[in-house]
Amino acid sequence: MRYLTAGESHGPELTAIVEGVPAGLKISEKHINADLKRRQSGYGRGARQSIETDAARVTSGVRFGKTLGSPVTLVLENRDWANWSERMAAFGSAPRTLKREVTPRPGHADLVGAVKIGTEDCRDVLERASARSTASLVAAASIAREFLADVGVEVFSYVSSIGDARLSEDDPLLSAPDYKPLDIEMSEVRCPDAEATRAMKRAIDDAAAAGESLGGTFRVVALGLVPGLGGYSQPESRLTSQIGAALFGIPAIKGVEFGLGFGAAELVGSRVHDAIELDRGRGFTRSSNRAGGLEGGMTTGLPLIVTCAMKPIPTLGHALGTIDLDTLEPAEASRERSDACAVPAAAVVAEAQVAFVLANAYLDKFGRDDMRDIRSAIKSYRQRIRTMSR
Repeated sequence: MRYLTAGESHGPELTAIVEGVPAGLKISEKHINADLKRRQSGYGRGARQSIETDAARVTSGVRFGKTLGSPVTLVLENRDWANWSERMAAFGSAPRTLKREVTPRPGHADLVGAVKIGTEDCRDVLERASARSTASLVAAASIAREFLADVGVEVFSYVSSIGDARLSEDDPLLSAPDYKPLDIEMSEVRCPDAEATRAMKRAIDDAAAAGESLGGTFRVVALGLVPGLGGYSQPESRLTSQIGAALFGIPAIKGVEFGLGFGAAELVGSRVHDAIELDRGRGFTRSSNRAGGLEGGMTTGLPLIVTCAMKPIPTLGHALGTIDLDTLEPAEASRERSDACAVPAAAVVAEAQVAFVLANAYLDKFGRDDMRDIRSAIKSYRQRIRTMSR
């Protein structure tokens, strides 16, 4: 299962095509649009979110609520297109009043992208480099999430810090699987603790008042995975490499940790690795989950726990210095309508990326054509594992 997305931030629409979807998978418009709404929510979001109300229109690959096995196409209209139709027209001449973007923002793709493609207008780059593109990614991933739910896998995320405001956790690898999605979604910053939520909101308010932006950290958790997804014989088959690549594909993600992550470098081996135990009812298990659910690039069957670090958004109220591409003189960086903090939204996008990798890992192992055959293969595999551990 893989996806391809297209569309500019201020173009007429965003499009996602998902191929490799097995036939017979139930799809819900309600679930797709609920995920899109979660991506748009979060304390500290900018004015663009009040303009757009994302809702996906499925135009292929689904009939009477079930997938056909052919590519699924989803379309999201950009309501702001009405204000940009002249400046972003596909054909014709540029309007005389067109203002080119010639003061690239530090920390964004503006300058490097303009150098790469040889444009004199950074808008040719920033329109696609914008995090607006993640809306189509989340819509596409709703297909993967429906698949995972069908095979008993739940994927969720929560925010663990924004700026220096942090959720207090004695052992996040132990507590993360037990957080309730309802508690997370009821928080304006998607944090399961009320006190930490208030502290994070204050940090966002302070940053916005100072013309600043804030980053933070969040965790993605997957429950119900079978052991043995992924591979060990080639680097690209390891889920660590696949999930890491997927998460680093999200704009502004600067760090990814599995389990203990960088903390493992400070400890002796006996405090890093998870002792293997035998549970006669469940089969092989571990005494702890310091590895975060992955060993040797494969799932262990324990909860998958991945932590991500997001940098602050580069559009600032008090712009940093840059160089004007026309005059080659010092200038202030341009300002796009932006968010003071988008960490909660980025966590939802990360769920989407992880869901795609996990769904594809299931399809690699259990077949790709029909949901009935896939369910049967998973059932047989679970039975074989139980037999091995008797």
